[in-house]
Amino acid sequence: MALTFVALCYIIALILTAALIFFAIWHIIAFDELKTDYKNPIDQCNTLNPLVLPEYTCHALFTVLFLCSAQWMILLFNMPLFAYHIHRYMHRPKMSGPGLYDPTTIMNADQLTRAMREGWIKLGFYLISFFCYLYCMIYELVS
Repeated sequence: MALTFVALCYIIALILTAALIFFAIWHIIAFDELKTDYKNPIDQCNTLNPLVLPEYTCHALFTVLFLCSAQWMILLFNMPLFAYHIHRYMHRPKMSGPGLYDPTTIMNADQLTRAMREGWIKLGFYLISFFCYLYCMIYELVS
């Protein structure tokens, strides 16, 4: 049982995916609070926008690690979400700071529904990824 670079990549991905699961749950709860008018959109966007770049950076970091460690199947599994993150950030609303959520448009029914659906899909993706990385990490450590 040796700690190889591939096993280290899976360990890092596992830890970062746990953080991404937390981010996805935070987004889902935040949009549910907006939907039920528990918080106002300005406060909610001020708490959500600072989480966008760390989320994208975490996902990009272990995607690059999988590229460097030649884990092609896991890389192909992560590339659609990585491409979506790039596309989403390149086509974000024009704002003064970094982030995706504009307080003036987030309360539109279609924007709120899209953000909720995106949060649920990301949560599902990160949960599947977590268990996949856990399996691959154990496999790499045992073999």
